[in-house]
Amino acid sequence: MQSNRQQDNGRKDGHQRLEPVSRTTSRHIVPAILAIIVMAAPLLAAAAGKPRPEPLTLDECIHIALEQATDIRRAEYNRELRGAEVLKNYGQFLPSISVNASYTPVSISRSYSTVSPPTVLKTSTETLSLGVTTSLNLFNGFRNYADLQGSLQRKDASELTLARAQETIVYDVTQAYYQVLLNRELLRIARENLSASEALLQLTRRQYEIGLKPVTDFYQQEAETANSELAAIKAENTLRQSRIALQKRLQSDPREEVRIEQVPPEQFRELDTPVAADNLVQTALDRRRDLQGASLETGAAKWDITSAASSRWPSLDLSFTYGSNAYPQNSLPPVDEQLSDLTSYSLVLSMNWNLFDGFLTGYGIEQAKTAYLNRMLDEDDLRRTIVLDLRLAAGDYNAAREQITAAENTLRAAEKAFETVERKYELGAATFVEVNAARASLVTARSEKAQALYNLALQKNILDFLTGSRPIPTTLTYREEHE
Repeated sequence: MQSNRQQDNGRKDGHQRLEPVSRTTSRHIVPAILAIIVMAAPLLAAAAGKPRPEPLTLDECIHIALEQATDIRRAEYNRELRGAEVLKNYGQFLPSISVNASYTPVSISRSYSTVSPPTVLKTSTETLSLGVTTSLNLFNGFRNYADLQGSLQRKDASELTLARAQETIVYDVTQAYYQVLLNRELLRIARENLSASEALLQLTRRQYEIGLKPVTDFYQQEAETANSELAAIKAENTLRQSRIALQKRLQSDPREEVRIEQVPPEQFRELDTPVAADNLVQTALDRRRDLQGASLETGAAKWDITSAASSRWPSLDLSFTYGSNAYPQNSLPPVDEQLSDLTSYSLVLSMNWNLFDGFLTGYGIEQAKTAYLNRMLDEDDLRRTIVLDLRLAAGDYNAAREQITAAENTLRAAEKAFETVERKYELGAATFVEVNAARASLVTARSEKAQALYNLALQKNILDFLTGSRPIPTTLTYREEHE
């Protein structure tokens, strides 16, 4: 009897501790909520006048990123420069043409006369001269040919660099997009866990009030609910960070919120197909645009050696000059007649051979050889990196497939275990520790399944990027596509 009275007193004391807190909280919360509503009213009114942006699909995000990415613009600028370089090297095979004209209003000269005694004669003339000169290089040690071949390969390499930059943007945006979807799913799971924890807290409170549970269970469940709320807050913050990361890749207006469409994680079950690393390696070596571009850059560097060695050969040039002079004086024929009569021209074939230049040619050849060898090393390193990365990615992809099956089995078992423990807890046959452990296992299983499904999509995106098999969207802009 004494112990029963002590237990009753404990419950009464417990109620005295709980109920005043509830009333105090109400007295503080209600004015705070009213104040927040009053301050937020102008912001809500302004937001009501501005429609929320439509959710974006993955393809739409990729289109926006391709339009805004600075790396794409730099690659396009470099491609235009390479095109101008090709045109310049083509022009080296054509003759150069220059036109010159001069007009001398006064030219005064003094000289001695040939008669005796000698006297100083002063002569003043006015001169008009016109001339055209053209020159064609016939041979310069194959420099022009080597420069042209190198520029053609560099232009093709710039096209491949642009394509690879587009693939990189597609890969990066896809990764960020899937990460937002994953964090959104984890937030949903955290909020569902919070709702379940709050419901269990209410149940524990009622059971405590009628004497089925001790007050310690109530406080433990209250602490667990607070932890669930903290987990939901962290999940929401993680989602916000991933959205901002996606917006950085889109380079859209930072004042506007980026919203994306929901993609059910079960959709990624269609990717559940095993892959072989050896097949992917051969595909990558055939398709990777950066590897093809590196090979072209290596070929262009080899032509630079030929261009540098051209100084060892003589250069042969053919030039033609045509000119005419006129002297606007009253005693002479008109200017147009003089320009047609006083013509002169010359045709010159010249050779220039620098027999010694202080070893500058040898140094230039060694520079070109070093650049060529470094290009070869870079190409070999890239090829080895592709093989190793693909082997690693193929293993991660196959492991992600197996993780889905394991996560689904774990989730089914965790759901059954939690349902059983929850019913026993409601009847008072299970402890708080048991139900809390079962719910934690259930939340973990749900999170692991969601992570396994999205991880499979992320790994598939990595495989597509590493093999170069992800199709590049057309150059049609996002705005034109939707107009």
